[in-house]
Amino acid sequence: MARWTPLKGDAVAQAQNKGREGWVQVRGARQNNLKDVSLDIPRQSLVVFTGVSGSGKSSLAFGTLYAEAQRRYLESVSPYARRLFHQLPSPDVDAIDGLPPAVALQQQRGTPSTRSSVGSVTTLANLLRMLFSRAGDYPPGQAIVYADGFSPHTPAGACPRCQGLGEVHEVTEASMVPDPSLSIRERAVAAWPLAWGGQNLRDILTTLGHSVDTPWRALDPKVRKWILFTDEQPCVPVFPGFSVAQARRAQRQKQEPSYMGTFSSARRYVLHTYASTQSARNKARARSFLRSHPCRGCGGKRLGPAALSVRFAGRDIAQMQQSSIAQLQEIFAPFARNLPATASAMPGASAARVQVSFQIARDLQARLGMLSDLGLGYLDLGRTTPTLSAGELQRLRLATAVHSHLFGVVYVLDEPSAGLHPVDTEALLRALLRLKEAGNSLFVVEHQPRLIRRADWLVDLGPDAGDAGGEVLYNGPPAGLAKVAASRTRPYLSGKDPGCCRAPRPVNDWLTLQGLCANNLQGLDVALPLATLTGVCGVSGSGKSTLISQLLVDLVAEHLGQPQPVDEEQEFTAAAPAADRSGRLGEQKKQLRRLVVVDQKPIGRTPRSNLATYTGLFDHVRALFAQTPAAKARRLSAGHFSFNSSKGRCPTCVGEGAVQVELLFLPSVYSPCPDCAGRRYTESILAITYGGRNIADVLHLRVSEAIHVFEQVPAILRALTFLQEVGLGYLRLGQAATELSGGEAQRIKLAFELQRPARGGTLYILDEPTTGLHPADVDKLLAQLQRLVDAGNTVVVVEHDLRVLRACDWVIDMGPGAGPAGGKVVFAGRAQQLAQCVASRTAPYLAEEGGL
Repeated sequence: MARWTPLKGDAVAQAQNKGREGWVQVRGARQNNLKDVSLDIPRQSLVVFTGVSGSGKSSLAFGTLYAEAQRRYLESVSPYARRLFHQLPSPDVDAIDGLPPAVALQQQRGTPSTRSSVGSVTTLANLLRMLFSRAGDYPPGQAIVYADGFSPHTPAGACPRCQGLGEVHEVTEASMVPDPSLSIRERAVAAWPLAWGGQNLRDILTTLGHSVDTPWRALDPKVRKWILFTDEQPCVPVFPGFSVAQARRAQRQKQEPSYMGTFSSARRYVLHTYASTQSARNKARARSFLRSHPCRGCGGKRLGPAALSVRFAGRDIAQMQQSSIAQLQEIFAPFARNLPATASAMPGASAARVQVSFQIARDLQARLGMLSDLGLGYLDLGRTTPTLSAGELQRLRLATAVHSHLFGVVYVLDEPSAGLHPVDTEALLRALLRLKEAGNSLFVVEHQPRLIRRADWLVDLGPDAGDAGGEVLYNGPPAGLAKVAASRTRPYLSGKDPGCCRAPRPVNDWLTLQGLCANNLQGLDVALPLATLTGVCGVSGSGKSTLISQLLVDLVAEHLGQPQPVDEEQEFTAAAPAADRSGRLGEQKKQLRRLVVVDQKPIGRTPRSNLATYTGLFDHVRALFAQTPAAKARRLSAGHFSFNSSKGRCPTCVGEGAVQVELLFLPSVYSPCPDCAGRRYTESILAITYGGRNIADVLHLRVSEAIHVFEQVPAILRALTFLQEVGLGYLRLGQAATELSGGEAQRIKLAFELQRPARGGTLYILDEPTTGLHPADVDKLLAQLQRLVDAGNTVVVVEHDLRVLRACDWVIDMGPGAGPAGGKVVFAGRAQQLAQCVASRTAPYLAEEGGL
């Protein structure tokens, strides 16, 4: 465990005696729900901001302190250069003194681009390219390959055959025509569009003289090849419903056609749709007709022959990037000790090559060691960022920050323990300690009691969320929080956990999974109890998500014939392609009638999607407004009260509430619409009220407030009640989907499921549902999960939270380690028994925290 030296007693007094120099002084902070907050925070300390979700922690740490630090820094940058930064709004605060430069490490999911990887985020890829360029073993007579020539993302380095993708995507006759016994009229060419689009192409073929009623296999092979693969796009007159003879006669007689149609081969249509469509569903449909295989030019390594011919330590750079961080440490160890050792490892190399190898290998080894210390040794450098969890991505950035050796900086971190096993949390604490000892300040927004207890200083906000929060309940050393009765955090730090643990449910039926293979799971057999709450735990990278979120979901969805939603952004980024996954379900699968995956993907991609629209309660709200006497008198329908409809929305901002303002030499900014003042609707619509509020006022209500407004409307009250019960009472009904965290999006989806009529036989899958939750909110979440199980459903959660694991009926612990050292079931049984399992890395922490 990390050795911690918190500020206590004399140390606190000495810091206070330093006056303004040792403290950040905040006066009059009113950002979001902060209520004119004033406080002093020590520097060169670990300061943790606590409080229930929505209490104002992030508003103070990020919206005020970090935003002000960024604003001050950008004032020293030229106006033109500022355009390159993502600028936060200036905080609503009277004054902040003693604030050093700040660096933010926030919880962010990987970007959609597969070009971003572990190697690029950590800059290890750059060092590898330089090493191969300057110190690699070249074939005799080959010219030097510069660093950018070892990158598949540059013209100099990319394989010319696949353009650096590593795969070639092609269409074949078999993929586009799955049933050659059908005729074209019977949709033999399955790759063509459905509905009118397909009929249009069939009518065009008729005009061109091709039979659409002959079985596909009976057509001339040349005709089949032309229909599927030609790049020609003839434009011909179209006569819908005509036969080939009728179409010829009509053309000879120069009959007026219905329209002129342009032909597109099946291959051209598939490739064009896949490359240009904005619809995830259409993209997935086009993808189903593509057949992918490794590029024959590079063997899937993505690089050109010149780059792949260069080797270091007997490996090409692609093999290096496919190696895990732990494996790379072993590879570079002989080159990083000292110059003589490097020379011995490179017999015959010039002094210059030895010197370069030693310098770069030493830097690589230092960075790799930091990543390994943070529990990330199982990651490959080529692993793309969209496949990483938010916690993994933040730890990668943290490792880079520690290695930068900056001094006097404030690091502002957003729940760095999110998604971490307690073992990994200890590694995180060691990294934070190194930053602190280097003379930096750490401002951390955190919910995890294990990390909170190790803080030098606590700032507890609340007491509740939204308008009921925004106050500083306590500001001082952790021990003093025990005296603050109003604090929602205090009970969870005292060792007297208020969470109640019910007796485990009996297990009567099982769902067996056999022969599971994917990533580090190889031939695994697992049994999951039905009609219970099951927790799946283990260190990061042990195989939990592969087991549950990939294989279990895929197998049950296939059994039920229930396709899962397509995520366009993750199309080619899965850690294990579907073709590399295998397994089967046992006979008990017949007891499952429905599958629900409650994940952390956004509930919408634009600000037009929000809490009210996703849950469906806005439909009932609009109907209420349409039924008011004033609306009936003006013949207004429910559509007039939708900001997505042109009937009643403000024409200036088209219902967005804000307009973009272009500034010369400065980034564009959004300001409230000058016509509707951000209210989204026209004045005539805003004049209609329900209970004294117009439609814009209702969207501005928090869930907790709306419950009282609509307590007489059962359809609305039901949705609001479940949102409140999963800990989202602080959100506003009109809160844009783009402003919601992954944890908030997941709990909204859960509330949406809870409001459905109760029925058993459903399997609910949740991946780390406690992300971003205060322990008090975890209690609320657990109550709802238990409610689902009581109704005869099965709930499986992938989770690190020890309080959740103690509340589970059954626990499966994966491991024992990460990557190749994991992928096995270390323990399966009751939580009380897990605490006694010697092989489990979870057991010691479960026993320590829960007294089991």
